[in-house]
Amino acid sequence: MGKWLVGVDLGGTSTKLAFINTSGEIIYKWQVVTDISENGVHIIPNIVKEIDAKLAELKKKRSKLLGIGMGAPGPVRSESGSVYEAINLGWRNYPLKDVLEKKTLLPVVIDNDANMAALGEMWKGAGQGAKDLVCITLGTGVGGGVIANGQVVHGASGAAGEVGHITVVTENGAPCNCGHTGCLETVASATGIVRLAKGALTKKKISLLQEKMNEGNLLSAKLVFECAAEGDKLSLEIIEQTSHYLGMALAHIGNLLNPEKIVIGGGVSRAGDLLVNSVRTVFQKHAFKRVSKSTDILQATLGNDAGVIGAAWLIKNQLDK
Repeated sequence: MGKWLVGVDLGGTSTKLAFINTSGEIIYKWQVVTDISENGVHIIPNIVKEIDAKLAELKKKRSKLLGIGMGAPGPVRSESGSVYEAINLGWRNYPLKDVLEKKTLLPVVIDNDANMAALGEMWKGAGQGAKDLVCITLGTGVGGGVIANGQVVHGASGAAGEVGHITVVTENGAPCNCGHTGCLETVASATGIVRLAKGALTKKKISLLQEKMNEGNLLSAKLVFECAAEGDKLSLEIIEQTSHYLGMALAHIGNLLNPEKIVIGGGVSRAGDLLVNSVRTVFQKHAFKRVSKSTDILQATLGNDAGVIGAAWLIKNQLDK
């Protein structure tokens, strides 16, 4: 049957774990609540307990495992596997790789969670077959992973791929969590779309979106996309606005990197063709012609599994060396 890789996608609310074979197939996956109390001191012990408990449940020993790959939020020192800072977890200069290796006696590799999602899509998802790609994750925030010639681009301080903080609104932009204003994250994330929708609703136009809210539906990016799919003019205007900013940012990224594929993932990407087609139109209008002809913009296919699959690929790749 062969040995397994462990993929871990560590988040501030929940942690996804999976046993994955060396062909990239998920054998077993599950998720647990991330205990961020006491500045995150319980996170790694809990993950180790979860892995051992699942092995016991499956009647396997730890020797069944080849190694562990983990995606962590925030910038990561790829060589040492330490986390510069993960505000939601309470970590600062946390030696994640060393701690996990000491507790499991297994090889461990750590990288940023968005980078892991990019690797997952490259290995088994929409980016399969491409060695040069960019993965954008549109969720509560906007993350990104850049892969050049099959390798993750980390940058000088582990902060490469922070596409969510490209400035796209140059005047009167909304404040971003990073401390700046007008970032892509303020207009293309789920929270950003809700903010745009609130602004649009103040114009008091008759809309299906307002009707749905009057019926007690909570305003969300999902609701905006549902109304747009039914032809609601106001909701379509909101998506057009988001697509404009996202398409422009991707055109800049495309002109700089000329990737073979740009993969759009995260919860917002579930809007599907409604969003992706609009973004593609803006991208093709503003990207350098040679770039627009050679770069495909695609919706991610792995969903929530991208991070654990990418983490498994990274530890496999390291062990293969």
